[in-house]
Amino acid sequence: MTAKVHVIGGGLAGSEAAWQLARSGVPTVLHEMRPDRQTEAHKTGAFAELVCSNSFRSDEWETNAVGLLHEEMRRADSLILKAADANKLPAGGALAVDREGFAAEVTRVLEAHPRIEIAREEIGGLPPTEWDSVIVATGPLTSPALARAIQALTGEAELAFFDAIAPIVHADSVDMAVCWRQSRYDKVGPGGGGADYINCPLDKNQYEAFIAALLAAEKTAFKEFEAATPYFEGCLPIEVMAERGPETLRYGPMKPVGLTNPHRPGVKPYAVVQLRQDNALGTLWNMVGFQTKLKHAEQVRVFRTIPGLEQAEFARLGGLHRNTFLNSPKLLDASLRLKADPRLRFAGQITGVEGYVESAAIGLIAGRFAASERLGLKASPPPATTALGALLSHITGGHLSADGEGSVRSFQPMNINFGLFPPVAAPLSPRVKGPRSSKAFDKKRAIAARALADLDRWLAHPATVAAE
Repeated sequence: MTAKVHVIGGGLAGSEAAWQLARSGVPTVLHEMRPDRQTEAHKTGAFAELVCSNSFRSDEWETNAVGLLHEEMRRADSLILKAADANKLPAGGALAVDREGFAAEVTRVLEAHPRIEIAREEIGGLPPTEWDSVIVATGPLTSPALARAIQALTGEAELAFFDAIAPIVHADSVDMAVCWRQSRYDKVGPGGGGADYINCPLDKNQYEAFIAALLAAEKTAFKEFEAATPYFEGCLPIEVMAERGPETLRYGPMKPVGLTNPHRPGVKPYAVVQLRQDNALGTLWNMVGFQTKLKHAEQVRVFRTIPGLEQAEFARLGGLHRNTFLNSPKLLDASLRLKADPRLRFAGQITGVEGYVESAAIGLIAGRFAASERLGLKASPPPATTALGALLSHITGGHLSADGEGSVRSFQPMNINFGLFPPVAAPLSPRVKGPRSSKAFDKKRAIAARALADLDRWLAHPATVAAE
């Protein structure tokens, strides 16, 4: 009989890793401490619970790197993408999901699989020595006991950053005499029809008053040990963005482009706050880009100054939590194994990727690596020309210095982006006419086409060589 592989952590990465192992014929034990022991951000015991946004970001694969990662994961039989597609909500060109339905689907599939054993328990230190193949996918909210054990094993001080959560509003408390439904440029995306966001318009005076109130509001105080922890640039609290300049938000989450206010024809909004559907019933809506560390009472006061949200009722207010991740380029080998203890693999956000899809993608790769190893095969990594391979390269070697001695430059969490891919020459054929007709978009299309061609070849022969 094939020996079991243990997966610690039932988030996006751990759930995907367990699925990839089981579908490959490898018996798997999935360890999850929730609901017996909750984290600072989780609320349930469901697998793959989404604690921040309900959006998997753009689903357009030809010119968007995260959309390309979606497509690659679909082709690699990802459980996370299957569950997302089955629970998608209208969100313009983005893939957004009903978070409860999504987690319930992942949980149902994992609990029903005959090769997956669920163990509801906390692993309070390094796994027992008899576990000779382990995937640690405990995420940025790893239990303190396990985090200390890993830190002691590696001899490295942990790296950390802050991640923030956006508020969720009850739809029936939004004033639709002021707000309106529309996606930017009326874009139709997965599960949507071109009117997938609620838009709250602000004129110049309202915007300036909102910025002033935001900057003056009372923020959550940091603990002493958190004071030097940086933010992740891709998920800055809205008040931190405002501190960078009065126009910053107008060029970020509050940009008014691609939108027309039907209540005031011919008058362009100076700024817009967008709400994105958060559940299948359409009763809950997420404030897009409004992750925050304001105190709860201040959030209610300040966000109710936004036109259309004067009577807003909040199902959840924003928050802030501290994330930790490994110094992966130094500590992990090319197959995600810990150099100090190769029986341990790591997956997900703890490896230094940022984002739901990226975390699940590393779980997918780790699961495939561990399955091949268990089956006596030598797995080839996904090509560096693919989104999966580009992420793997980033966290296992992309930041190594040229001296070759393991010195690592500043290593920070990274979303998938086209800058992680090897260069490619843009095609010389006539460009597609329209708003995405520039040379930059031609190059993105060329990268995406190459990625999918290389991925299909890899999926046909991912691990066929006998391990030595």
